[in-house]
Formats: sequence, structure tokens, C-alpha cells
Amino acid sequence: MTTHFITAEIDLQECPVAMHQAIEAELQKRGQPLRWAVTDVNVEQQKAYIDAIVTSDAATSETVTTA
Repeated sequence: MTTHFITAEIDLQECPVAMHQAIEAELQKRGQPLRWAVTDVNVEQQKAYIDAIVTSDAATSETVTTA
């Protein structure tokens, strides 16, 4: 099992619950989230930027940016 630093870009959602679900769903694609934080919000582009630490069974570590 390895840990990975993930940077994700998520579309802003209307409600906080939907935003939380969108973040969790995106991070689950990369592994099991250990912790994450919204690090920036671009209101003009309607994007939130997330930094996260996830674990996975992959043998290599990488930084992944998702759209």
C-alpha cells in the first residue's frame, strides 16, 4: 500500500453536501482518501481546488491533477 498526494479540480456545487459528495467521489477514483482540503476557489471559472492524501495498492507514487 502506498500513499499519494493528489491535486483535484472540482466544479463548484450549489450546496455544501453536493460539493462534499463530488470531492469524495473524485478522490475515490484515485484511492482511499485519508485527508483532504479545499485549497483554492476560482469563482470566475466555478472551480474548487483540492489537495488530498490517498492510499492505494499502486506501486508508484505520483501527483495527479483531475478535471
